[in-house]
Amino acid sequence: MKVAVFGTIVSDEFVPVLQEFFGFLKENNVEVQLYKPFYNHLVEDLNTTTYYSSFFHSYSDFDNSNELVFSVGGDGTFLQSVLNIRNFSIPVIGVNGGRLGFLADISKDQVKQALNDIFNHKYKVVERSMLEVNFSDRENLDFNFALNEMTVLKTDNSSMLSIKAYINGELLNNYWADGLIIATPTGSTAYSLSVGGPILTPNSENFVITPLAPHNLTIRPIVVPDNSEIKLKVEGRGTHFLTSLDSRSTPVEFSTVLKVKKAGFKLKTLQLPEQPFFNTLRTKLMWGIDRRN
Repeated sequence: MKVAVFGTIVSDEFVPVLQEFFGFLKENNVEVQLYKPFYNHLVEDLNTTTYYSSFFHSYSDFDNSNELVFSVGGDGTFLQSVLNIRNFSIPVIGVNGGRLGFLADISKDQVKQALNDIFNHKYKVVERSMLEVNFSDRENLDFNFALNEMTVLKTDNSSMLSIKAYINGELLNNYWADGLIIATPTGSTAYSLSVGGPILTPNSENFVITPLAPHNLTIRPIVVPDNSEIKLKVEGRGTHFLTSLDSRSTPVEFSTVLKVKKAGFKLKTLQLPEQPFFNTLRTKLMWGIDRRN
């Protein structure tokens, strides 16, 4: 079996977990294609060595014969793995070296059991919708897709934005706000959730449109079908606003119209037996911390 391991930065405290993780792969004769910058971080910054068979530096030299991708870190690292690998037929699973972690499911005390489950094929593949964002009068980003959300944000100018949102050509609303989030079901537990958006299950075929600090108390998040095309026209003071796709932001001229739709592919992730979605919600959001339970 051959797998890829992606990571960015982890803390010293996570080194024993990594030793257990890579030790399991070595003991079971698993070929490991390791992300070279992550290897450099482990050797140079954490003064530790690790098991590997080969390296990759980006999607251009990633071996598509890998059967799984392990993302080591938090949810931010998971999003970076999507950007750096760009192969949507190989399932990705996260080993949580961060904090909350909705995407990085495997906690440090579950590594051995989780690996046993994975290599005994005790898991379910969950396909997650992604967003595609196109710009009307400029080149698209190198990777114009997002797993969590796309966001329109004001720049350092303190004035709010006017964001006209259209659903399949029909005006939804003119949002006077600091910004607007369009989130996938996966992204519904990320930025959108932190500003009051609803939680969607991963298999929901919807998007969430959530305003940031709207200057109208009656404005609320709305859920729309993910077969919709969402068009955004943004106005404001100055010359630019910011568009963010997951963790990547770029300045965009006010004359640019954004078109957002569901991508033509989905990202495959793994769900382990002890980690169904509702259990993850209860655990991560501490819904069970109630003496009445």
